[in-house]
Amino acid sequence: MSAIAVEERFGPYGGRYVPEVLIPALDELTAAWSEARDDAGFREELDGLLHDYVGRPTPLYLASRLSERVGHRVYLKREDLAHTGAHKINNAIGQALLARRMGKERIIAETGAGQHGVAAATACALLGLECVVYMGTEDMRRQAPNVERMGLLGAEVRPVEAGARTLKEAVSAAIRDWVTNVGTTHYIIGSAVGPAPYPALVRDLQRVIGDESREQALAAEGELPARVIACVGGGSNAIGTFYAFIEDQGVELIGTEAGGEGLDGHHGASLVAGRTGVLHGALSSVLADAEGQILEAHSLSAGLDYPGVGPEHAQLRDLGRARYEAVTDAEALRAFRELALSPPTQSRGF
Repeated sequence: MSAIAVEERFGPYGGRYVPEVLIPALDELTAAWSEARDDAGFREELDGLLHDYVGRPTPLYLASRLSERVGHRVYLKREDLAHTGAHKINNAIGQALLARRMGKERIIAETGAGQHGVAAATACALLGLECVVYMGTEDMRRQAPNVERMGLLGAEVRPVEAGARTLKEAVSAAIRDWVTNVGTTHYIIGSAVGPAPYPALVRDLQRVIGDESREQALAAEGELPARVIACVGGGSNAIGTFYAFIEDQGVELIGTEAGGEGLDGHHGASLVAGRTGVLHGALSSVLADAEGQILEAHSLSAGLDYPGVGPEHAQLRDLGRARYEAVTDAEALRAFRELALSPPTQSRGF
């Protein structure tokens, strides 16, 4: 990390569109992260936990059979092999350490697929912090095993019945809690969204994915990849991956959004088919009607059905540095089967 100021804006996007009561907490968080990310002791503790507890670096795996089928060498960054089964733990561990440094003993989080909730609960159990996770009841139904895991880790899972009962409503409920308990509580946002400094904070904690991928690709191939591809909901895994390659103009950055039933139907493609608007404290590209009312997002994938996206992605799209495409539910399922199953003449596997 460098002494560069924590970004609050990404071109016209980002900023803080929140109740006045949260501004001091956001100022405190900005100052704390600016100090902590340049503190050798904090960095050493975080890096140690990422290595010894999370299991980093995660492998960069050559999917040889898939590569044969598509005619290109395809590598998979195996974030599923990190502790708790996803990239979310990178951010949760970092923010939990930061909260402890700030003297906050209570943590709140939101979750859609349950992965961030499990990661936050895991980090809090590790560091001895109270943990409350907000989750829409529809997501609780779809992701029941993760709800059980959060409870086993000592977290309180609070169901959210409003609206579509998914991620957007869980975020709104968590923000209401934070407004009420801002003096004692830190909100671990799970993606690169929300008011500044969250988009930059989450990106900084997730950039380990891209930094590792870049080093591993060079070691394996002796050159950088032609394309880096990541799925985008709120966009934390994608921005964490893209960030290491932004200055490499020869590397194409491609984000895939939830195309749902198609762009003429219900979907979650905020960058491909959205408009500029404010959601959960930041200006970005959102799904909204002509009056600016936020629309419900849809995706077969719990967690990608979010009607907004991190502001840095909106800037990268406008600059032409990254390209974003919508992938429908049906297309995603076909691709999953192609990845998971080899042709009949070959054994199963990647």
